[in-house]
Amino acid sequence: MGAGHTHPLYRAGVSPVHRAPVEAKLVCLVIFVFAVVATPREMFWPYAVYTAAIVAIWCIARLPVRWVLPRMLIELPFVVLAVLLPFSEGGERVPICGLSLSVPGLFAAWGILVKGTLGVAASVTFAATTPANELPIGLGRLGIPRTIAQILVMMLRYVDLLSAEARRGRIARESRGDSPRALHQAAATATGVGALFLRSYERGERVHVAMLSRGFDGRMPEMPEMPGIATVRSATWRWWLGTTSPALIAVAVAVCARVVAT
Repeated sequence: MGAGHTHPLYRAGVSPVHRAPVEAKLVCLVIFVFAVVATPREMFWPYAVYTAAIVAIWCIARLPVRWVLPRMLIELPFVVLAVLLPFSEGGERVPICGLSLSVPGLFAAWGILVKGTLGVAASVTFAATTPANELPIGLGRLGIPRTIAQILVMMLRYVDLLSAEARRGRIARESRGDSPRALHQAAATATGVGALFLRSYERGERVHVAMLSRGFDGRMPEMPEMPGIATVRSATWRWWLGTTSPALIAVAVAVCARVVAT
C-alpha cells in the first residue's frame, strides 16, 4: 500500500473534501446512507435534498459530473430490477401511457432506484476524494479490528491488480489460438483460473514476508506531524462537525420525513 498506488476511482485534488480526515468522511458516508435508506419511499422532497447535498459536495470537491456518472453504472442491474417491478407486482393498478402498472410496484421501483443511486453516488464521492492508503489508519482510529481493516484495504489494492493480470492472461491465450467461448476450451480456462489463484496466494505470502521484514507488527504506523512529511490528518472537533454536516442534515431530513409520514 505504498503512496504510489491509487485506486482507479480516486481523483486527486486539494479541496476541503480531499483534506478532510478519512475517519470523519467514512462516518459521514455510513450515516448518510442509513438516513437515505430510512426515508419513506412515498416521500419525494427528502430525496431532492439528498441530491442537492451530494451535488454541493461535488462542487466543493471539483468533481465533474461527466466524470462521476460513468462510474455509477455499477447500479445498472438494480435499475433493470426496478423497471420490471411495476409490471410484476400486484395490488392496485394505474394506467400510464397505455400500460397497466402496479402502484406498489411503482413505489418499490422508485425506492430502489433513488436509494440505490444516492448510495452509489455517495460511495463514489468518498472513493474519489479518499486515497486508498489512508483507509487502514482511518479504520484503526474508528476502532475497527486491525485484521479486518488490513483485509479490506489489501482487497481494494489487489482486486484491480488481479483483474489486470487475468486480462493479460486472457489476451495471451487468445493470441495463441484459444477460443474462450468454445466448450472444448473450458479445461484451459479452468486451468488459467487455478493458476491465477495460486499466483495470488503466493503473491500474498511474499507481500506479507516483505512487510514483516520492514518491521510490520500488525498495525499501520502513523507518521508524526512534522514539516515536510506527508501525514494523515487527524480529525478535530471542527473537522468532525464540518465533515459530518451532510450526514447530520440527512438525519434531520429523514426524521422530519418520518414524522410527516405518520
